[in-house]
Amino acid sequence: MERAERIGLNEAVFREVNERIETLAQTFDLGTQPLDLICECGDAACVDRIHMTHTEFESLRSNSHHFAVHPGHVAPDVETVVKELDGYQIVSKDEGLPRLIAERTDPRAD
Repeated sequence: MERAERIGLNEAVFREVNERIETLAQTFDLGTQPLDLICECGDAACVDRIHMTHTEFESLRSNSHHFAVHPGHVAPDVETVVKELDGYQIVSKDEGLPRLIAERTDPRAD
């Protein structure tokens, strides 16, 4: 498996975990509390946390190509930072395999 594919699949797993965390927060009516999420970087061993509001999370999830990563966790060969926020960065997957994996693994895709 090539590096871009491995990174993309790792990020997809972390995105899915964060989707479930957000769903649980909704289930327990925790909408006013910030979400405590995991970094969506491509490092399978990463355990860094990211905090964001539900509104920020929904904005992030509105684009299949966007992932939230802890500062310094960007893989510049497969993604580009598009936004810097308090405690995390939003990256967009580059054209080609990284973008295709992001699209195919998006749990919110139609």
